[in-house]
Amino acid sequence: MNTQPDVTAFFDPATNTISYVVKDPESSACAVIDSVMDIDYAAGQITYDHADAIIAFIKVHELTLEWLIETHVHADHLSAAPYIQQQLGGKIGIGEKITFVQETFGKVFNEGTEFQRDGSQFDALFSDGEIYQIGGMTARVMATPGHTPACMVHVIGNAAFIGDTLFMPDGGSARADFPGGDAGELYDSIQKILALPDDMRLFMCHDYGPNGREIQWETTVAEEKAHNIHVGGGKNKADFVKFRTERDAQLDMPKLIIPSLQVNMRAGAIPVDAEGRPSLKVPLNALK
Repeated sequence: MNTQPDVTAFFDPATNTISYVVKDPESSACAVIDSVMDIDYAAGQITYDHADAIIAFIKVHELTLEWLIETHVHADHLSAAPYIQQQLGGKIGIGEKITFVQETFGKVFNEGTEFQRDGSQFDALFSDGEIYQIGGMTARVMATPGHTPACMVHVIGNAAFIGDTLFMPDGGSARADFPGGDAGELYDSIQKILALPDDMRLFMCHDYGPNGREIQWETTVAEEKAHNIHVGGGKNKADFVKFRTERDAQLDMPKLIIPSLQVNMRAGAIPVDAEGRPSLKVPLNALK
């Protein structure tokens, strides 16, 4: 808690995703958390404006990129981690349960035996409680399954990057109906976050500005405990699971889930067809 990392947010309005550059205050070392690659899905066009803004920031401030962290396999945006890595270096890390995600969606997308399901596309697979360094800062990994099996929270000094477990207090919590998701596990994971110190800074992966408010991405454990509309005020597990299950049954699939999963389960690499051309599949009636 004594370390106070410098956190710079980059909001992507197309996907309502917030990426972060997290800098060690005592050195030039930094990490990028949950980067975004731009896609015009209708046109089949990939671009890198969001990632280029992060790269420019790191270069202007003469930072050294040590890590590219994925809090989970995102279903609503594509990772730009390998694009950034190619230009700035750093290691790509994700939770060790990525292998479950790869096994599940390797079948959905009929990827065949050439698609490795051992997480080897990533440079590091984190286990619960694992420690790693960003310069002089110590980062601790907390397994927080429920939204997906591979979800992880990264606690860095007085800041925690909580992926899609919780949203801002007026946004509630993430859905738990993807393959491998579980509302009960999500509740338990949220309790792990709420057990962090009350003044721990929490950084969201998404914000949708409910009820017309401006986009926000930072709150505290105390604020979530008191005011989160899904779990605040001491809501119990049974009520949460009932609510979450009923709500998830009414939700549509994310618009970018098909391209996102194919790219993100490969650590951000774009799949190629038999002739080596960048290509995505659209399996019919496979996700719902």
